[in-house]
Amino acid sequence: MARIPTGAAVLQPEVTRAITDAALRELAEQGYGRLSMEAVAKRAGVGKSALYRRWRSKHEMITAVVAEFSVPRADVEDTGSLRGDVRAMLQAVLDWLTHPLFSRILPDLVAEGARNPELAESVRTSIGGPRRDRAEVMVRRAITRGELPEDLDVEMALDVLAAPIYWRLVVRQAPAGPDYLDRLVEYALRALG
Repeated sequence: MARIPTGAAVLQPEVTRAITDAALRELAEQGYGRLSMEAVAKRAGVGKSALYRRWRSKHEMITAVVAEFSVPRADVEDTGSLRGDVRAMLQAVLDWLTHPLFSRILPDLVAEGARNPELAESVRTSIGGPRRDRAEVMVRRAITRGELPEDLDVEMALDVLAAPIYWRLVVRQAPAGPDYLDRLVEYALRALG
């Protein structure tokens, strides 16, 4: 077992969880532009140094915290069929986009990303990319099972799967009724061919 050097900071998981929760809540309430490290530290009940031991900046903290919240929510079990996998994936996206905190965070991050290319790139590489990679596994599984053609344009397929639900919930801010996902699954399956 590796020995921690004398005087080295030991990051306590419960403190990290408190900071993560505080950062998400501050981000939802204040938005990226008005969020401060001081406010996150105060809400978490820690000193600012506890934040800076984990992240060098607000940008780094928010990117890490939002990725930690978002990426695991893209993990979907193999249901054994393309229909089941698409349904499970779309349900996971719906749950992610309608989460009480995250539904307020994502539109703000998208708007801030239009003004802040560095933030946009961080969100794309640490959140969008890993979530997309998980969806690609599902699509490639369906190709292997023979449910989708081998020459499928995977990039386009991933856009077709994610875009409608994002457009409806985030851009239009329209509700997803009780049969929305089932109807969307049918449209997506037809589009994928």
